[in-house]
Amino acid sequence: MEYAPATGTLSGIWLLVAIPLVSAAILLLLGKRADKWGHWLGVLAVAASFVLGLIFFFSLRGLDAESRAAQLSMWDFIAVGNLHVDFGLLFDPLAGVFVLLITGVGSLIHLYAVGYMEHDPGRRKFFAYFNLFVAAMLLLVLGNNYVMLYFGWEGVGLASYLLISFWYTRPSAATAGKKAFLMNRVGDAGLAIGIFLMFATLGTTQYDEVFSNVSALSSTTVLVLGLLLLLGAAGKSGQFPLHAWLPDAMEGPTPVSALIHAATMVTAGVYLIARSNAIFTANTVLQTVVVSVGALTLLMGCIIGAAKDDIKRVLAWSTVSQIGYMFLGVGLGGGAYALAIIHLLAHGFFKANMFLGAGSVMHGMHDQVDIRRFGGLRKYMKWTWLTFMMGWLAIIGIPPLSGYFSKEPIIAAAFERGDWTSWMYGGAALLGAGLTAFYMTRLFVLTFHGPERYTEDNKHPHESPFIMTVPLMLLALGSIGAGWLLSTSVPSWLEPVFGAEEAHHEAVIPHSLITILGLVVTVLGAGLAWSMFRRGTALEPQPAGVVVTAARRNLYTDAINEAVFERPGIYLTRALVYLDNKGIDGVVNGIAAGIGGSSGRLRRLQTGFVRSYALSMLTGAVLVVGAFLAIQLGWLA
Repeated sequence: MEYAPATGTLSGIWLLVAIPLVSAAILLLLGKRADKWGHWLGVLAVAASFVLGLIFFFSLRGLDAESRAAQLSMWDFIAVGNLHVDFGLLFDPLAGVFVLLITGVGSLIHLYAVGYMEHDPGRRKFFAYFNLFVAAMLLLVLGNNYVMLYFGWEGVGLASYLLISFWYTRPSAATAGKKAFLMNRVGDAGLAIGIFLMFATLGTTQYDEVFSNVSALSSTTVLVLGLLLLLGAAGKSGQFPLHAWLPDAMEGPTPVSALIHAATMVTAGVYLIARSNAIFTANTVLQTVVVSVGALTLLMGCIIGAAKDDIKRVLAWSTVSQIGYMFLGVGLGGGAYALAIIHLLAHGFFKANMFLGAGSVMHGMHDQVDIRRFGGLRKYMKWTWLTFMMGWLAIIGIPPLSGYFSKEPIIAAAFERGDWTSWMYGGAALLGAGLTAFYMTRLFVLTFHGPERYTEDNKHPHESPFIMTVPLMLLALGSIGAGWLLSTSVPSWLEPVFGAEEAHHEAVIPHSLITILGLVVTVLGAGLAWSMFRRGTALEPQPAGVVVTAARRNLYTDAINEAVFERPGIYLTRALVYLDNKGIDGVVNGIAAGIGGSSGRLRRLQTGFVRSYALSMLTGAVLVVGAFLAIQLGWLA
């Protein structure tokens, strides 16, 4: 695919990043003077980027399929020796769909946040960070080389830290922000080293030049490069083994959870692998690693999500699981790349819908998050119940809602992998569908149905204001119809990026049977949860078996991280500090003390008496004369 220079309307693609970035700068620089209207500037900035994104998207549609990519080179960012990095943007079919997702769903989340953050004194600053986040994410998907992607990557990391720990006076929020920042640094280091390796072996970081020269690399180099990129992707998208930060990010305001977990940050890793498809498809071992990470993570997310009682944490683990499906798709390669992007886009609608719905429930229940303390909210929150139900049906894959059209094809593609692993990966995806139906139905039933289980603090639930329910309605419409629309249009739209769809291997199970099995396990999972929780649940944790106990403790992944990395790191730091204080500083301070003590003793010889100085001079002269005489007489040979 050729990247033609951006001309005409497409020459303004830089505005997509500039508008939210400038709005963030204005809100931060004006300070309290912008408190009364700053939130509306934040909303309008992202909405303006969405309108521009639509204009550029339809301008791109007017181009021939083979030249459907506009590249805008703005200036030389780095020009040192053989290293030349262009500060440039690329608007192609893949970037276009991500821009519409980020700005479209992002605009609805911004509008919702106006009502949600109404009484927060830091609302203006919140929207400044929000727009900084959007600008960084847009730079990430629009950069025309890996260095520009990395700049957006780090910008997203910084903004997410500011947003997750926005209520930093809460120790849990401050800790969650640090955890997200530090765990992402591990993945970011992998991405950075991968970019270094890319330049060392190919001499460039430009997408078109890297992809056209991948075939010149050895299989080992491709494997190492791909694993480094995968490490970065796993960090941003909350995949094993760098997934632990993502559920803790729920400590931020609910609009942050929706933006991070639905439309932006967690999709960055999927975007990185999809954009680097030429690298990942060049090595089958690398593809197997990606598929394995996705399959393992989707099952982990399902199992842990089924044991959580915090409404936002259940949705967070659901995100971990659904991103696992996307990793499974991009790891399968071929036509499954488009399937992963379809699920990513559909997930943006129904997951944002449910996160904002969870925020609406919290708003009506005085910030209660424990689903064991809900029940019967359908009577009091009709719009929240109806819109949340659309998201619930979509994520568990009930036709004709969007999740059915986006998730079922990935399950089928896993069964069509073409070797013995088809059973393993297809079975994992199918099992994940049943578990998803179980824990999401549990969440829905305990929240909106069954007996009321309120406390004195929240015994008067109420519906959220209009400004919060309108975004829910629009996202619910996307949860209903986006899947079919995307499945019929996205594969051909993305063909210039991923190439023509390859012929599938013969499935180990007929496709029609896979569809039936998927619906059966979904109905069984949902039915089991409905029968177990329709009458409510215990208000306190009950004794449980090994699996449930492990799930409540996040399958001990936090404990493993603490034992393997955190504690040894603390002990190593303490040892290095001791060595620095007693060793390096001890030597330096010892030399200084020795010189100081010696000079103090020598200083005592300076008495200020002339007769003492005369005696010293006489003694010195006698010693010198004596030495000369000794030499002359041969006493000192």
